[in-house]
Amino acid sequence: MELDFLVTVLLSSLSSASILLIATLGLAVVYGLMGVINLAHGEFLMVGAYSALTATQIGLPFVLAIPFAVAMTMLIGAIVELLIIRRLYGRIFDTMLATWGLGMVFNQMAVLLFGTVTPGIGMPQWNFKIGDYSLAVYPIAMIGVAAAMLIFAYFLMTKTVYGMKARASIQQPEMAQAIGIDSSRVNTLTFAIGCGLAGFAGAILVPIIPATPSMGLFFAVKGFLVVVVAGPVAITGTAMTALGLGGGASITASFMTSVIGDVFFFLITALLLWLYPRGISSKWRRKL
Repeated sequence: MELDFLVTVLLSSLSSASILLIATLGLAVVYGLMGVINLAHGEFLMVGAYSALTATQIGLPFVLAIPFAVAMTMLIGAIVELLIIRRLYGRIFDTMLATWGLGMVFNQMAVLLFGTVTPGIGMPQWNFKIGDYSLAVYPIAMIGVAAAMLIFAYFLMTKTVYGMKARASIQQPEMAQAIGIDSSRVNTLTFAIGCGLAGFAGAILVPIIPATPSMGLFFAVKGFLVVVVAGPVAITGTAMTALGLGGGASITASFMTSVIGDVFFFLITALLLWLYPRGISSKWRRKL
């Protein structure tokens, strides 16, 4: 087997795993810090994609359309937390049902506003060659984007005053309020940040995956499974799980078919949940 082919497969697989991590990290932050399973996460990703697409259509450069999409999804996320999520903390099944219904509302609104098919943002036509094989630069660049997102999220949650307040507000809410932390405000900001990360994912990925009302469904299913398999260590556990499952599925698809790749993903997910019912990180010392 040619070395060039192996390197190409490894880079493509790492790119696919990085795209999965980009799409999942916002869900991991919300679930890991707040214990909220946001089943509308895929729809927030879709909102980010449409926000970036709309911004470019009115003349905003794509580089500026991305922060615009993040701001829009954070604003919507804050409103959702204030009106819905805040009333459901500690009621995990009620929260799942509410966010599932919210996702359906967002989906239908997208259909009404944009239709079922929308033009995408053209992917930059930059390529590089490895031997006889050619790879597009933009998907490979997602490896660096995923690494930057991971570092940002980890630093934000572990090295800043806000991160300490966010963890205290969820882990010891009574104690946090006793020392003057406004838990309600911190929780709103945390949920908004998780939605903002989903919006960023939708915006940065829209040149690869055109915006459609159902574009978030694929990522929502796989993202949910990644977060559950990862377990309580939200950020580092999710990173390892996304890279392992996403990369493994992509390598399998490269040598076989995309269907076999998906079968690999779900079979390994089921096996890991059987071996580690509380997630692969349940016994790790690090807790974020």
